[in-house]
Amino acid sequence: MKKFFLSFYRFSSTWTGTVIIVLFLIFFVAQSFVIPSGSMKRTLLIGDFLFAKKFSYGIPIPHLPWLEIPLLPDFNGNGHLITGKGPKRGDIVIFRNPETPKIHFVKRCVAVGGDELIYVDRQLFIRPHEGDDFIKRNYKADQIVTIDGKLWVKDPYINIYPGINYTPEMDYPVFDILLQMSSQTNMKPIYAEGLDSPVYNYDNREINALYSKVPKDNYYMMGDNRENSNDSRFWGPVPYSLIVGKPWLIYFSIEHRSYDSILNGESGKDHAVLKRVCKDIDINSPECAALWEKERFKIRWHRIGQFIETIEKEAPIE
Repeated sequence: MKKFFLSFYRFSSTWTGTVIIVLFLIFFVAQSFVIPSGSMKRTLLIGDFLFAKKFSYGIPIPHLPWLEIPLLPDFNGNGHLITGKGPKRGDIVIFRNPETPKIHFVKRCVAVGGDELIYVDRQLFIRPHEGDDFIKRNYKADQIVTIDGKLWVKDPYINIYPGINYTPEMDYPVFDILLQMSSQTNMKPIYAEGLDSPVYNYDNREINALYSKVPKDNYYMMGDNRENSNDSRFWGPVPYSLIVGKPWLIYFSIEHRSYDSILNGESGKDHAVLKRVCKDIDINSPECAALWEKERFKIRWHRIGQFIETIEKEAPIE
């Protein structure tokens, strides 16, 4: 054993050994990602650098960094060298976007294969595939509603993860956008009995909600910043083959957005953070812009070293 460790030490001290070990860690253990958009705000912030565990849901087929070229064949036909259990409801997951698989997304898994979803303006209802008895055992009575004669759970994650929010930052509610684009999106217009929501006239029929059912071995992903997230509501559920891993630890975090980008929405409007920094000053004023420039490029020391499973249950600062 001593000879083995001595040989390994010598090997790891060489350039070849260092490169092989680093690639092994990236391919199979942990990989670095950065949060580029505000879809998970306030749980994960733009400028958070994090490590993700690559082995949380099995071992995905390794891809060459940056080029995203698979290095091995898909022996199992599911995008993984070693098949594992898929994400659970409520997990934050890193995955490849179904429309552009070379791009990684990070969202929360809100439903798994067989589950049904109903979405109305700033409200989400989930019906787990296990049925009514499962719902009664696992959810509080004030979360359970009856829609179309079946039990559903209203916003089951919002009281567990304080970062989930429906703060509007766009000119139109996401529900209106989804309704107008329903022929191209995953959620389809329906009329649901027992649902307390406005009724719309759509395609010469009354509707009051959008509906989707998750196929087997697929996962429905939504951003915690739900009014400002490009997610499964638009492009559909994520198959297991595109699941990469689970965010683990924030190792660096910096506020790098420009004043104009958060005021006007280049990377998603964020008037709440401007109001926090500028306090009683008009956020559209030059004075607020000057204050923000002093805030910009500050390191968020309080986030560094935080585990995602801890930070997602804490009341967000922003």
